[in-house]
Amino acid sequence: MRKIVVDGREIEVPGEYTLLQACEEAGAEIPRFCYHDRLSIAGNCRMCLVEVKGGPPKPTASCAMNVKDMRPGPNGEPPEVFTKSPMVKKAREGVMEFLLINHPLDCPICDQGGECDLQDQAMAYGVDSSRFEENKRAVEDKYIGPLVKTVMTRCIHCTRCVRFTTEVAGVSELGLTGRGEDAEITTYLESAMSSELQGNVVDLCPVGALTSRPYAFNARPWELTKTEGIDVMDAVGSAIRVDTRGREVMRIMPRTNEAVNEEWISDKTRFIWDGLRTQRLDRPYVKRDGKLTAAAWQEAFQTVADKVKAAGGERVGAIAGDLASVEDMFALKALMTSIGSNHLDCRQDGAQLDPALGRSTYIFNSTIEGIEDADAILMIGANPRHEASVLNTRILKRFRAAGIPIGFIGEQIDQTYPVTYLGAGTDTLAEMASGKGAFFETLKNADKPMIIVGEGAVAREDGQAVLSAAARVATSVGAVGDEWNGFNLLANAASRVGGLDIGFTPQNGGLSAGGIQEAAGKGDLDVVFLLGADEMDMDAFGNAFVVYIGTHGDRGAHRADVILPGAAYTEKPGTYVNLEGRVQLAPRAAFPPGDAREDWAIFRALSGHTGEALPFDSFNELRAALYEAYPHLLGVEQIERGAAAEEISRLAAVGGDLQGSAFVSSVSDFYLTNPIARASAVMAECSQLARSRALEAAE
Repeated sequence: MRKIVVDGREIEVPGEYTLLQACEEAGAEIPRFCYHDRLSIAGNCRMCLVEVKGGPPKPTASCAMNVKDMRPGPNGEPPEVFTKSPMVKKAREGVMEFLLINHPLDCPICDQGGECDLQDQAMAYGVDSSRFEENKRAVEDKYIGPLVKTVMTRCIHCTRCVRFTTEVAGVSELGLTGRGEDAEITTYLESAMSSELQGNVVDLCPVGALTSRPYAFNARPWELTKTEGIDVMDAVGSAIRVDTRGREVMRIMPRTNEAVNEEWISDKTRFIWDGLRTQRLDRPYVKRDGKLTAAAWQEAFQTVADKVKAAGGERVGAIAGDLASVEDMFALKALMTSIGSNHLDCRQDGAQLDPALGRSTYIFNSTIEGIEDADAILMIGANPRHEASVLNTRILKRFRAAGIPIGFIGEQIDQTYPVTYLGAGTDTLAEMASGKGAFFETLKNADKPMIIVGEGAVAREDGQAVLSAAARVATSVGAVGDEWNGFNLLANAASRVGGLDIGFTPQNGGLSAGGIQEAAGKGDLDVVFLLGADEMDMDAFGNAFVVYIGTHGDRGAHRADVILPGAAYTEKPGTYVNLEGRVQLAPRAAFPPGDAREDWAIFRALSGHTGEALPFDSFNELRAALYEAYPHLLGVEQIERGAAAEEISRLAAVGGDLQGSAFVSSVSDFYLTNPIARASAVMAECSQLARSRALEAAE
């Protein structure tokens, strides 16, 4: 720790701190444009100038000088920094004057208006006039894709976007060309950006040079109601802010959560909001003479109840989709129990995950933040770039910091960092499970080795054998211990861990998702409930009576005999458990359209028609019952730990025969993984662009 005096106040800070960080620690406000806590230091905007006593007789860029580099006074006094001296005031006014030489007078029509750093700092640190009368420079706007709109005449060359794409996203697509007046930020050959995280440059840009193209001219920030929520586009559980105007979601922004997503979100999370408006189910439908027709709620409920009563509990099944909240699954499970059915499953992709083996066998035990402590990583059938884009930034961050070895078994896909390709499938995994191979030795010699098993590796017939083999590797290399648990499952569905936690799996000999499909196809099941389960082969249900509870006219709705319209994740309060096992609460930000209702309320109302009404009449009563049955869900933002060593050893002992086939990623199209995404015109355009790029690369 070093002593330093800031504006007369003495503080102690680490020597590695920059003067900017030290000044903020002392409570001084330092303006900046190019500096960002999570990016490398560029030192090119010069707005953070301060005066250093005993230093050069000129202002110093506080972002580019460390505390340890400062000289003490002649008698050993702590070095001094001034942030409000006449020199600093004059320097900041001069820098602001320079920045505004070429900046256009676009504020009334700029989407950044109202949340623009340049506006705010010009008011606080600028002057009311300029000495420059020359014509302003103009720069041609660049097309960099369907997500980010450019007005490059506004650009002040802070290079935040360039550093983000290289250092965080891992795809070096933006750069600065030319010098002096000809300097421009652009993509190479003016092509569209391909990163799954490119939308974050909109938040990073301190001016209006990079803004959201889908959101352009839709609303002003002061018109919007802001609600803190949780993302469900993947299992990471990123912290988001949902901005609404009236009943409509206008945009989705990231919130800072150091333990989960830092301050980044994926493009699917950010730009999905237009899918919340289109192809919505806003009234019940009942199929008559082979055609779905609108119906009243009571008629739809009675139709379903008649079919359930005629079938009997043993011939009814239920499958929960990827976006369901814990409360919705808990209510559906209670309904199935009241009917007398044991056939229920939350693993619509067929993942061979067994909650009976313990919680440590199906969560990301190391935690997302713990990735930064790993010193060797083995990925098995995982594709974190597409399955958990924000988590992938942590792996890149760790690689950039320490250059750790990363082994990969599965499809060869660019993960934005170098990997050691070990093989395509189970043969390589079996070799490692038997203690062979150079990378096995690398893991064994590491202090904190990490194993990441993808959902694609366990969503197959030999999935449990694959998971067991991965557990044997983990125990053999010492990845599971008292202080470190490096065995991780990379779930890709927001509902997966929560569903497994509450036992939304086959009970007492009940059928799994695949078994429900097979039995329905053979005629052994008469009624199937689909709670937003759209990622399945709908033809496999045969002639079964399908009840679809969901939000969009997607695959499930096309197959359904009765549609009960539900609420999307922004339109209802709910609990979600992310891939780490972290409990997260999301409040309601908007309201469902038309006659659509919250899913739990649909099941409560339906239970009154099927015979035995469920024992809760309000959402609070439902939550109270949920917490009583599963107390660990009371620990919001906490992770319930199990007996990891015992549970993973038990999993390793399961064994099983491995099929000699390659692992395939569980995500084939990053942009179209759920009904909301498939209803989004923006996601469709991104998907088409990604396919075109893949075809060009293949040629």
